[in-house]
Amino acid sequence: MAGRRYLSPDSLNSRKDSHSRRALIESPPRHRLTDDRISGHHREIQTLLVDNQRLAATHVALKQELGVALQDLRQISAAAGKIKAERDADVRGLFEKAVKMEAEVRLIDEFKADLIQVRGDIQKLNSENKGFSENLDKLLGDLAKERLKGGQFVTIKAEIEAMHNELQRGRAAVEFEKKVSATNTEQSQAMEKSRISMAREIEKLQADLANANKKAMAAAAAAATNTPGSVYGAGFGNHDMGYGAYPGPYVGPPVHGGVDFPYDTRPVPRGPYDMPHHMIHPPYGPYDMHPRNAHG
Repeated sequence: MAGRRYLSPDSLNSRKDSHSRRALIESPPRHRLTDDRISGHHREIQTLLVDNQRLAATHVALKQELGVALQDLRQISAAAGKIKAERDADVRGLFEKAVKMEAEVRLIDEFKADLIQVRGDIQKLNSENKGFSENLDKLLGDLAKERLKGGQFVTIKAEIEAMHNELQRGRAAVEFEKKVSATNTEQSQAMEKSRISMAREIEKLQADLANANKKAMAAAAAAATNTPGSVYGAGFGNHDMGYGAYPGPYVGPPVHGGVDFPYDTRPVPRGPYDMPHHMIHPPYGPYDMHPRNAHG
């Protein structure tokens, strides 16, 4: 054990006492700890004051932004009311126009019924013309027989000339009726085209009405999105609040552009056989519908 470094118990105790005295000398006094705590609290108070001032400034800025937002909300509400009034005015105008066009379509239907009646009269006149032709053929046959018999040649010739004149007047009447029929057919085609054009215009008005409703609802939805929590968004975002399209009596393919009315829609005065006024006085005079007696 001589080669090892041996420490006695006394030397160990003396070393412990020296360490304890050194710790007492190096430890700070109690009043220094109190000052450090006070300074720490002071720094915390200063930090809280700075934060309070910052929060106050933020509160003022938020209050100003709230005022600006309320003003924007009032402006948006006024604009939404104006848009709604304009949309209502447009809808009323489109509705009145659709009602007017429906009345014109009904008038065209009445003209169509009159045209059907005129066609019936023309067919009746054609059948009468056929009867006249058959009578003429019969008279010509009788005339040939009378020529063979020979007798009263002058009277028969005069009768033939009279029948020929009547036939000419009948043919003139038939030709006039054919011209009137062609004119009425052209008018019928023009009225049919006008009816189709008006039906297409009604469908276009319905599409414009639907587009106006969609635009108004889109504007209201955009206003509600820009101002969340607004009470106006619930009213304008309701898709159930819409105007129904006016149901037209006709449905046609869609067209582009406007509609031109090629004829006057006023009623035309009627004459005999329920014909227009230009058919009342034909260029030929009345003639006897029954064949005369061959012997006077």
